[in-house]
Amino acid sequence: MDLKKIARINELAKKHKEQGLTPEETAERQTLREAYIAGFRNSLTSHLENIYLVDEDGNKEKLKRNDS
Repeated sequence: MDLKKIARINELAKKHKEQGLTPEETAERQTLREAYIAGFRNSLTSHLENIYLVDEDGNKEKLKRNDS
């Protein structure tokens, strides 16, 4: 997510605290938040997919995903 969109999220959050948002601004804020969270999750997933666990013998094992 680019810095312009993050700045807009922060701008809307500040306005929400100070005076409230219009329904259009609320919808925009929700859309921006969802995009930010999706980007964060993708980044975290990519990072975790590149983690290896090393046992006492020096054997590397890729970190496994637990979907339960």
